[in-house]
Amino acid sequence: MHHFHYIDNDLYCEETSVSEIAQKVCTPFYLYSYATLHQHFRVFDDAFGHLKHLTCFSMKSNSNLAVVRLFALEGGGVDIVSGGELYRALKVGVDPKKIVYSGVGKKTEDIEYALTSGILMFNAESPQEILKLNEVAGRLGKKANLALRVNPDVDPITHPYISTGLKQNKFGIDINEALEQYIIAKNLKNLDVRGVACHIGSQLTQVSPFVDTIEKLKGLINSLEGSGIRIDYLDLGGGLGITYDTEAPPLPREYAAAIHDVLGATD
Repeated sequence: MHHFHYIDNDLYCEETSVSEIAQKVCTPFYLYSYATLHQHFRVFDDAFGHLKHLTCFSMKSNSNLAVVRLFALEGGGVDIVSGGELYRALKVGVDPKKIVYSGVGKKTEDIEYALTSGILMFNAESPQEILKLNEVAGRLGKKANLALRVNPDVDPITHPYISTGLKQNKFGIDINEALEQYIIAKNLKNLDVRGVACHIGSQLTQVSPFVDTIEKLKGLINSLEGSGIRIDYLDLGGGLGITYDTEAPPLPREYAAAIHDVLGATD
């Protein structure tokens, strides 16, 4: 549901005529509905009310300051992929402890900026990045909270161009190699292993790929805990699809219920 509607063939955003806005600011322009964004965040976040969680907005999808500030005021965090996004998030008051730094190709200066800002966690994409984070953190006299982005080899049942969780996709660390990389990270003195991350794709219209992913990650987490590595965070990347044409994606409550069931958790 959104708050764009027609009155006498005139498009309105909430209670405001879009044509009147166009006359005042000229075209083209971007127009966001506060009520729509607020409602959709609340519906998604509240669906996970029975689980300890943090809803992080992906800033690469929209880094508009007003949008990011709205989600921050609702208690949300952000997922960033650059130092520029970190700057914008901090500028509008996002709690650094609710910022997760994902993405490939993290630059040294951006890692330094994130470490000195005290963000929640880095999602490392490769063995090389693990070593880089350790080196930079050591030079700054800090510890980097770390999760590894694991490639679970799960078909997200989406368009192949936006699939990121299959073995042949270039992203993340192969789940069969993840335990070895976690042990390496655990033994590096400037890293603090905190989580497991994944991102299997975008525009997912079924919950089954998420369920399959969690089942695989549960096995990895059990192996990690057996090796003395405690996992505090499970970062489920990727997102529910939207209706472009005839798609019928699951509702957030259906997505949350499926995750709750497979985790077998109540907190």
